[in-house]
Amino acid sequence: QVQLVESGGGLVHPGGSLRLSCAASGVTLEDATIGWFRQAPGKEREEVSCISSSSSDGITYYPDSVTGRFAISRDSAKNTVYLQMNSLKPEEPGVYFCAAVEAPDCGAEYDYWGQGTQVNVSS
Repeated sequence: QVQLVESGGGLVHPGGSLRLSCAASGVTLEDATIGWFRQAPGKEREEVSCISSSSSDGITYYPDSVTGRFAISRDSAKNTVYLQMNSLKPEEPGVYFCAAVEAPDCGAEYDYWGQGTQVNVSS
């Protein structure tokens, strides 16, 4: 049984930083493509980063809205993927989810989802 467990959410001031974690069991994240998504109230779920499997060189993807501020990384020894978020903006609160698929590249449909972690950005 695959489980993804996010942690690291919380309240941060605009311009602040958070690091989210996605710990996995039942799937080897090194062999999977992992995505981070944001679900804001009343808005569609948005993918904010992706990292391809190690076999595809761990290529990362970011939409323009977070490029230069967010960074996704993988710790294979801990079977955990991280999302470092810097310079958070007031419009970026929401529930952040990680998702995984046992496929080499970003763009695949995800099979496994975590329960999410809440991020609030407020002064």
